[in-house]
Amino acid sequence: MTLENISANKSFGGWHKQYTHRSTALNCDMRFAIFLPPQIAQGQKVPVLYWLSGLTCTDENFMQKAGAQRLAAELGMAIVAPDTSPRGEDVPDDAEGSYDFGLGAGFYVNATEAPWHRHYRMYDYVVSELPALIEANFPVTSQRAISGHSMGGHGALTIGLKNPERYRSISAFSPITNPINCPWGQKAFTGYLGTNQDDWAQYDTTELMKTSQVHLPALVDQGTQDNFLAEQLKPQALLDAAEKVGYPLELRMQEGFDHSYYFISSFIDDHLRFHAKHLGL
Repeated sequence: MTLENISANKSFGGWHKQYTHRSTALNCDMRFAIFLPPQIAQGQKVPVLYWLSGLTCTDENFMQKAGAQRLAAELGMAIVAPDTSPRGEDVPDDAEGSYDFGLGAGFYVNATEAPWHRHYRMYDYVVSELPALIEANFPVTSQRAISGHSMGGHGALTIGLKNPERYRSISAFSPITNPINCPWGQKAFTGYLGTNQDDWAQYDTTELMKTSQVHLPALVDQGTQDNFLAEQLKPQALLDAAEKVGYPLELRMQEGFDHSYYFISSFIDDHLRFHAKHLGL
């Protein structure tokens, strides 16, 4: 599969780069960003942290706002940030142009409903196609971790729980933890998956945790002043599920923090060090 490099910026001795490629999973052209730490120039292969962003984001938000490159360069960790949905003239969007469905709001599921099912297969893209592409084209190992924010936190947690053999650790900031019981999730799941709510549970972190057999290390940070805390994010539901099955989840309520990248940048070093430990760095 052909990659086209469209930007390159030196950062902390490594490189931040953007690439485009044709995605077979999503049936469109896609863009992703990758941070390659300086250890690669010294002939080393490095593990990868996959970062999944939230509603309205692209591959750029995390790379430009989180401030992750400094410590990633020190640790020797690559970071890959995909887009949050398929894109292109042929890709359908929400008729009303809302921010929480359609473009920029793929929810990391495999859509089954028309017309979304032809393109909106972000689950397959993140789990299978993108890692295969990264590992075939860059000097990285097959050691992976996954993290994300809000909708992307939902994606990281559900993907990690469903594929524990593929990841060493999971983390999230402000994740949508119980989407079958919140407005964002109900809207997205109805559109992408249909009205049978039994089909929704496979993409709900709280429901997945109740039946989890393999306990990957998991860290979640949530701000106490997050505007979406009670209605959309529902961390208590996740904590209750974890406690019920003895899942070793570390959920930290961070006093005074909101839903923004000011919050993420305040604690991103903790998450990078958490993943580094489990990636053997």
